[in-house]
Amino acid sequence: MSIEPSAKTNPIQFKALHQKNEPLLIANVWNAHSARLAEKAGFSAVATSSHAIANALGHEDGEEMSVQELLFIVKRIKSAVRIPVSVDFEAGYSNDPIEVAEYVKQLSDLGVVGINLEDGTVQNGKRLLGDADLLAEKIRVIKSTIDIFINARVDTFTTKHPNALEESIRRAQLYQAAGADGIFVPLIEKEADIKSFVEKVSLPLNVFTTPDLPDYERLGTLGVKRISHGAKQYEQLMKKSEEIFVSYFKTKDYSIILG
Repeated sequence: MSIEPSAKTNPIQFKALHQKNEPLLIANVWNAHSARLAEKAGFSAVATSSHAIANALGHEDGEEMSVQELLFIVKRIKSAVRIPVSVDFEAGYSNDPIEVAEYVKQLSDLGVVGINLEDGTVQNGKRLLGDADLLAEKIRVIKSTIDIFINARVDTFTTKHPNALEESIRRAQLYQAAGADGIFVPLIEKEADIKSFVEKVSLPLNVFTTPDLPDYERLGTLGVKRISHGAKQYEQLMKKSEEIFVSYFKTKDYSIILG
């Protein structure tokens, strides 16, 4: 298999959003409607949540939905907004770096300017830490042919690695050498850990919202460049929808639906 370089996307604007003094607060979306709402609210960019999209399509997270299903949703999102669109592409849907790059080219051809690519895998509902060298090779192959922002996700904290900070830094440096443009470390939340990471890795750091994460201003002071919330908003909406369904079915009160 071979792929040709793609010149159809321009990640420069998206990359610049990661180089400001304040962190990029990115909106995680799962369909065209949620993307439109995010753009209307004033967000500078949207990024898909693989978890939210998979659940909305009746799948569990962890590459259970097909690439074609994802491409369909991404195409609808891209056509709905003018702001940059990044895609959570999980581990790339293949262990073959060339095949991963071919999939990414399809995203690029749709106008996607960035992807998340992770070193973790989900097996039987459990997240496991994968091979760092494999992700580095995927990054190298993609960057050799496609102009796209790669946000490399490090799953050391999510998998409770015994030396999560040190291993996060090691992997981040490996991915940077391979050509990554940013590093996503979900569940890193202690100020000391964030500070140490930023001191040792020059790529923009993306963190994930948690109850113990420092506030927006403090994260900016620490050098964080991007903040994601994944499927958290989607989960809140689904929980509220469940409550409405249960209440409406139980009471038969139309006002519950009418608002």
